[in-house]
Amino acid sequence: MRLNIGFVSTRFAGIDGVSLEASKWAGVLEGQGHACYWFAGELARSEPVSLRAAEADFKDEHNQWINSQLFASHKKSLRLARIICHYKSTIAARLKLFIDMYRLDCLVVENALAIPMHIPLGLALTDVIAETGIPTIAHHHDFYWERKRYLPLNGSRTYIHRAFPPRLPNIAHVVINSRARANLARLRGIRATVIPNVLDFENRPPADTERIRALRHSIGLKPDDMMFLQPTRIVQRKGIEATIQLVKELDHPRYKVVVSHEAGDEGFEYASKIKRLARESGVNLRFIDHMVTDPYAPRPQSNDRFSLWEVYQAADFVTYPSLYEGFGNAFLEAIYFNKPLLVNRYKIFAKDIEPKGFDVVKMDGRLTAGVVADIKHLLHDKKRRAKMAAKNYRLAGRHYSFATLRHELTALLADLFPHHCRDRQECPRAAAGS
Repeated sequence: MRLNIGFVSTRFAGIDGVSLEASKWAGVLEGQGHACYWFAGELARSEPVSLRAAEADFKDEHNQWINSQLFASHKKSLRLARIICHYKSTIAARLKLFIDMYRLDCLVVENALAIPMHIPLGLALTDVIAETGIPTIAHHHDFYWERKRYLPLNGSRTYIHRAFPPRLPNIAHVVINSRARANLARLRGIRATVIPNVLDFENRPPADTERIRALRHSIGLKPDDMMFLQPTRIVQRKGIEATIQLVKELDHPRYKVVVSHEAGDEGFEYASKIKRLARESGVNLRFIDHMVTDPYAPRPQSNDRFSLWEVYQAADFVTYPSLYEGFGNAFLEAIYFNKPLLVNRYKIFAKDIEPKGFDVVKMDGRLTAGVVADIKHLLHDKKRRAKMAAKNYRLAGRHYSFATLRHELTALLADLFPHHCRDRQECPRAAAGS
């Protein structure tokens, strides 16, 4: 069974978690013989396999204005409803063109039916999926009830309940953690499959020592500097204050903090706050998002642009003090590159990941003297770091490898296209008795 599969979101570009996970899914699907195509408002894919619709970008000025009206007012407006309807219709026409242009058999919607960053896109998707009956996998990373700024007011409630996510018989819903599955069933009466984020633990990443050395040099690090990598976007829920506090407490002139991802998705106030805190704490802080590229894109040839994977390889220690995560890409990435790390016990980590037995330094909401002392000892104990890395890689390979994703996607597609199974026993879910 070879399918033409269309990926849809507001953005497929850069190093945000949704874009990275979509690339992994596409890589696995293409490895199974399927063809993948792309639709988004911001798109870093070649034209022969993609259709860009500027209106679908969540940063589009019209969408920003709509959000300012919907989430800042308790009043409904006929004028606003007409604008949303027109905007939705424009996007729906582009989606239908996308389906026809590439003769798509199936859609994979990445987060655009979960968190209402772009309500017209969600409404357009809901209409098109319902009208065409196209089999769809809705891959949900974050829901509106997990973000205070998206909690529905009177103006947005109807739209959110209609499309985030919609209940349609031709949609298979996928979430990335068990808590999201329970909440989706409780709040919306929708059944979902849990597929955690994954990495290619079947194949260890190659390392180019010259590129790694060039990266460290290009951001002003000396050979004996210790690079503490904060591999997250610069938003408040990432808890970057704890990273600044940690390096302040470690109190070593060679310890430097490097933040790999960008600010801006939720404004720039938090980035200014972090800069000020680092300055007042005497912590050397560098933002390098302008240098970091998608690790699934062709590798940059110059020494002023580096892939996210090269950034990890250049790091000595990874800090991940997030207050909330849907899953935790950075956690898996640190393990993939054999890096010791500090992780805050956010809810999904504590429920889904921690029970697997990973050996990491943990904080429980705040940085204590004991946590700082543990990290200080770890930084001076090479044997312990090597033992931790080997154990963690082995565990991650068991639970979060591409093999896991490959099996789950095969099962989902068998459910969506049962007529392609010559014998129902060949379908993974049938064999599993589900």
